[in-house]
Amino acid sequence: MKIAILCTSPAHPINPYLEGWTARNGHDHAITLVRSVKELDDGDLLFLISCSEMVSAETRSRFRKTLVIHASPLPEGRGWSPHIWQILAGKDQITVTLLEAEDRVDSGDIWHQVICDIPRHALWDEINARIFDAELELMDFAVANFGTCRPQKQDASVAATYFPKRSPVDSEISPELSLASQFDLIRICDPDRFPAFFKHLGHTYTIKIEKVRNE
Repeated sequence: MKIAILCTSPAHPINPYLEGWTARNGHDHAITLVRSVKELDDGDLLFLISCSEMVSAETRSRFRKTLVIHASPLPEGRGWSPHIWQILAGKDQITVTLLEAEDRVDSGDIWHQVICDIPRHALWDEINARIFDAELELMDFAVANFGTCRPQKQDASVAATYFPKRSPVDSEISPELSLASQFDLIRICDPDRFPAFFKHLGHTYTIKIEKVRNE
């Protein structure tokens, strides 16, 4: 099978997972990991993983199937950074969905779903590991069931909801509130790309949190 993976950010923490998946499956399939739509050729299967570029219907037509992985129980939670918004809302289970790419964002038919438990104490890297492992599981499912899977329409009786794109200001911590009350926000912030920060006495400070031991 000829497989392409489009992940537009070389700095995204999922990249080592994608590189490992490519290495493990490269003996059985021809797999390429690319950073831009312009690099895409054609093939059997195109995965859009942490992809910020629009992929047109013309580009998708060069592949037998184009699949997206999205961390929400669609049609709820379409849009940006879905697992982040859900954890901030108090969720401790995240549904990771494998679906077909369509012009309308996150609206395609569903192939499969995996539920991730997210402990209340898990920090950003531990959360990522659970979500990324689920994504690789779904990629394995797509390959194993290619040509036999019968995708399901998204439940039309459930209202679609949309998450907005996050910006650096969304990582701001209040120095007036307790750490405990802001722990979910602190723990989901990537300290390298989107660090938690607060402003105090005319200066801006970033916060890095590490788990010293397991209780």
